[in-house]
Parts: sequence; C-alpha cells; structure tokens
Amino acid sequence: MKRISGLKLFASLFVLAALGPQVDLSYAQNPPPDHPSVTVGGQTFTPRSILARNMGTNEDQTTAFPPHKIIGNIYYVGTRTLSSFLIVTPQGNILMDSTYERNVPTIAKSVADLGFKFSDVKILLGNHAHGDHQEGDAMVKQMTGANVIVMAEDVPALKEMKPGGKEHPIDQVIHDGDKVILGGTTLVAHLTPGHTRGCTSWTTTAQEGGRTYNVLLGCSLRAPGVVPPPIAAEFDRSFKLVRTLPCDVQLGDHGAQYGMQEKYAKMKAGAPNPFIDPAHCFAEADVEEAMYHAIVAEQNAAHK
Repeated sequence: MKRISGLKLFASLFVLAALGPQVDLSYAQNPPPDHPSVTVGGQTFTPRSILARNMGTNEDQTTAFPPHKIIGNIYYVGTRTLSSFLIVTPQGNILMDSTYERNVPTIAKSVADLGFKFSDVKILLGNHAHGDHQEGDAMVKQMTGANVIVMAEDVPALKEMKPGGKEHPIDQVIHDGDKVILGGTTLVAHLTPGHTRGCTSWTTTAQEGGRTYNVLLGCSLRAPGVVPPPIAAEFDRSFKLVRTLPCDVQLGDHGAQYGMQEKYAKMKAGAPNPFIDPAHCFAEADVEEAMYHAIVAEQNAAHK
C-alpha cells in the first residue's frame, strides 16, 4: 500500500512542477483522475502521460542533453526534457528559455561546449511564464546583461516569478506580431494563448545546404484539467493560428514535443537532417487539440 501511495505522489509532482508555485498543495495528496484519454497516430495519451512525457524525472529536468546544432545558426543547449535554444548571430546571440534557475549554469556550460561565450547572449526570450521555462531569467540577466523581452500578456505572471526573492527582469514588452531582430536574424512573435495568457510561438528562418527553411519554436498547447470559457476561446484561436505558421523544422519548449531525442539519435555526417521534418510539424498540435476537445467534452457532459 505504501508503494502505491508513493507512486501517486510522484505522479502528482509532475503536475505541480509544470503548473507552478501557486498550485494548491492538497493536489499532491488528492490528484484528480487521469482522464480523458485520446488516441492520435496510433498512440494513446492521458493528461498525466503527456505531462510525464514532457517533464520526465527530476534528473531529466536538470541533466544537460548533449548540446547540438539543429539547423543553420540554431542550437540546443537545454536539459533532457526542458528546452533552451541558442541562436547565434554576428552581433551577439539570442537565448530562448532559461528554464529553472538551477539549470542556468548547465545551460551556460552547454553554450561553452559548443564553442560560444555565454556572455555573448544579448537577448533573452521565452515561450511562456511557467517556472520550468523562465524562472532562470534573472540569473541569465545577471550573468550576461541580456535584454529580456517578454510578451505583454505574460507580464503579470512573470512579475510573480521571484526565485530567491529576485525581481523578474523585464526590459522590453512586445505584442502579437512584433519582430525581434539581431545580427541579420529575425524572429516573429505569435501570441498563441491558452497554456498561459502570453504563450508565444516564434517563427524564424535558417539556412542549410544553400536552402532556407522555416523554423517554428512552438509554445505548449497543453490544456488544463478544467477549461473555462475564456481559456477555451484562446485555445480555439491558437490551434487555428498555429496551423497557418510556416514550418519545415518544428521545435518546442519540451524536447518530447518534437521528438528531440529520437531525431538527435539519427544525426549522422552526410545524412539528411532529421530535424527538417515538415510532415510532422503539427503532430504535437494534433495530440494537444484532441486532448483539449476531449477535456471540454467531458466537462460539458458533467454539467448536463
């Protein structure tokens, strides 16, 4: 009996980690049932299985994944399950997603292992205001002096994110459709709310082999266990919008969202780049949209 109780508590901690510090801690003792389930592409998912896939273990969240070039000037410098991307330009570099504060030294080491200087990070961006993606912003700012650029709708949540009492740095506030430009690289911010109010999917381009490819750095589309009407309206808009964004290379704030580990294992000199995969650019959106509709349907049925 003690083992079963421990497993329930362990599963609930995944949810607490992703939902942030303001979650009622009674959740850990009384996690909700793990439903609904959906089957997409021959694979069955539940809310908890998606969260566990994204977060992994505590060790996964803090252990560096081998830093690697994805395409062109875009590199991976995150952990096994929490993404962080380095975009290199002649005028300094852009870092997307600092993850947890405790991971910042790990990210800095991955940057150095690739032959770049962490101090050359001039701009810090984020996908959305959850601790596993942007808690480390203050430390990155302290270490690099980077300009911290955030989406307007996530400002209130970011201001509440104060690891060790540090104020969350905000140097520039942007809005849907704004561009961030550095050293010839342009990233376009697309507001894709639902998971957070300011969830931001970014598009840019990268060159490889004499060709230009569209890169989509997507924000999570994972719905909460209860979806109130205003959040449902945001998700409805976001699922439609995401599918209109140009994409040859899909990336995400968790490696599992784009099959990072599987694609990395396929990387070989002279072989096609496995990250160039336009046919599966919206596979994650398919999973999350199916789950979203199942949650809403179950929710509506319960109220009849």
